[in-house]
Amino acid sequence: MKNNLRLGVNIDHVATIRNARGGIHPDPVHAAKLAETAGADGITAHLREDRRHISDDDLTHLMDKLEVPLNLEMAATEEMLDIALRHTPHAACIVPEKREEQTTEGGLDAAGGMAQLKPYVTALNDAGIRVSLFVEPDVEQLEAAVALGAPVIELHTGAYCDTTGPEQDRQFKRLADAAQAAQDLGLECHAGHGLTFDTVGPVAAINSIRELNIGHFLIGEAIFGGLESSIKRMRALVDKARADANGERSA
Repeated sequence: MKNNLRLGVNIDHVATIRNARGGIHPDPVHAAKLAETAGADGITAHLREDRRHISDDDLTHLMDKLEVPLNLEMAATEEMLDIALRHTPHAACIVPEKREEQTTEGGLDAAGGMAQLKPYVTALNDAGIRVSLFVEPDVEQLEAAVALGAPVIELHTGAYCDTTGPEQDRQFKRLADAAQAAQDLGLECHAGHGLTFDTVGPVAAINSIRELNIGHFLIGEAIFGGLESSIKRMRALVDKARADANGERSA
């Protein structure tokens, strides 16, 4: 079966473990190469302002060694724009960023920040870097992405992953409706944040989503069963959910 849902693997938290002690191990670039072997269609890395995990050198080595596309997550700052334009990764996903947060908290307010975001989206587009905006599953944010000229949005799946029961059902419907709206608006739709073996299936079954980006959970599972094993299992779950949604048989 040809995969029409791509799996991107975020390797930030391999660097988190390395940086907890200092030194060079474990190497996030090695993790990225293992992810390629295990079935990842792309690698995501977030270069934060405070460099709490991925470093500038990591980014340089990823650009040199990866065979699959690199998606650089970045804040809308002059420093990060300069870095992106210097390295020209395949894609750049603009995310909100606060020093005090442990992880990205919610989506970018594209609708409320159009004047600030426009120069960054334009510069990245002009450099041939595929721009995405990490947003909440709200039509207002999708329409802002279109107005800004971003060809891709990534839906924040955290509210769906962090709830249960009727509230999770409600959050899932928001995701499904937003993914369809994105397609109707001509946007390519991605999704990610907090997805696990237990929560990925319904999201992977949404046909208008073209890519999932998953990181922290996979790195955590790798502690118990190995990185390649965790990615292969996620790959299989993603493929089965999409195949079942399309009435196909997964490989």
